[in-house]
Amino acid sequence: MSAISFRWMWSLWPAFLLACVAELLFFGLIDPGDLHWRGEPIGISRQAAYTIGFFLFWGLATASSMLTLLLAARPEPELRPPMD
Repeated sequence: MSAISFRWMWSLWPAFLLACVAELLFFGLIDPGDLHWRGEPIGISRQAAYTIGFFLFWGLATASSMLTLLLAARPEPELRPPMD
């Protein structure tokens, strides 16, 4: 497998686990039927709210993991400063 495939796996799996925990905690405290936007009920089913919430949590956690991998990446050998 290529390095890019591994980076995606390194990001998506921990993000998936974090999204599961965030979903449990968030919707354990907040009922999706009570959610409002600008004073109006959001008008979607509970299952749709759970699904949208999960994918939002997963997207945020994936972005965080990818940013961490990007910042932790070592520069290519030809771009490194010479060692004295």
